[in-house]
Amino acid sequence: MNRHTPSDPKPTRRQALACALALGVTGLPATVVRAQAAGWPNRPLKLLVGFPPGSSPDLMARLLAEPLAQALGQPVVVENRPGAGGNIAADAVARATDDHTLGLMINGNLTIARILNPATPYDPLTDLAPVSLVAVAPLVLTASPAAGAEGAAFIAAARQAGDRWNYGSPGVGTVAHIGMELLKSRAGIAPVHVPYPGNPQVINAMLSGELQMALLPPGLAMPQVRSGKLRAVGVTSAGRSSVVPELPSLGEVGVPNLQLEIWNAVAAPNGLPKAHVQRLSALITEIVRRPEIRQKIFAQGWQVAGTSPEGLARRMQSDARAMAEVIARNNIRPGG
Repeated sequence: MNRHTPSDPKPTRRQALACALALGVTGLPATVVRAQAAGWPNRPLKLLVGFPPGSSPDLMARLLAEPLAQALGQPVVVENRPGAGGNIAADAVARATDDHTLGLMINGNLTIARILNPATPYDPLTDLAPVSLVAVAPLVLTASPAAGAEGAAFIAAARQAGDRWNYGSPGVGTVAHIGMELLKSRAGIAPVHVPYPGNPQVINAMLSGELQMALLPPGLAMPQVRSGKLRAVGVTSAGRSSVVPELPSLGEVGVPNLQLEIWNAVAAPNGLPKAHVQRLSALITEIVRRPEIRQKIFAQGWQVAGTSPEGLARRMQSDARAMAEVIARNNIRPGG
């Protein structure tokens, strides 16, 4: 819905020429050029993140904020609103009516939030406008040294421990939670789920010995692993991942048929005019593919994506179907 009224001033000749040049030089769609001519954005944008500072989504949002601000000509302010596995921030984005609020969200916020919990106040597939997939990665099954084993021996020890061991996640319904429930069924283990506000708290609990294991993004897991504070059992990709090629897949250590990927993406309220969504998508895709940004994203343990809104919408729909099956099969409920 375009909120500009017929009384809005028409573009000047100079603005029209600038638009024509932009179309010729960049190949941007005409709708994107019209959005630029309309003077949007005309004030700072908020980029909401549903997890604490230092978390993987927070780091990604801050990496995008500065180049996006330079491209848009307005500040992009990252605002953390942690809680409910990121759904508090996602709901705030869905409710926003100012045309200047966006969200950097994880899989669960954009796929199975309402499937997992019918009381979730927003529906990701109808209340949010997909903008662009940003980056993807496998998860690393990470173990506390107190567990006393690595690789296949760790899986065997987890089977023996049963429900005396705990695992952590950044919230009920996150991919780390659903993925671990899938891993439990594949590996024949039974650790108890303990949710935390974000992955930094999960890591602290592992370092203190409160948790024996967790599925963590590579960018957060590997510094702890390389310093010897935590151990890496394997990754959730079908084979070895280019992000952490030194680690085996979980299939190599005795967990069959487990393939899981985390991703993050930018979404907007469903009411944001389509021209603005298209412009944001084009800019984000261009930004993440810049060599210097690509390298920074890789250093955080992610592979660059960058998609059209339609590409992200297809990913949301396919992942929602796949994860809904895991939720039903493992009887996952909002309570834990």
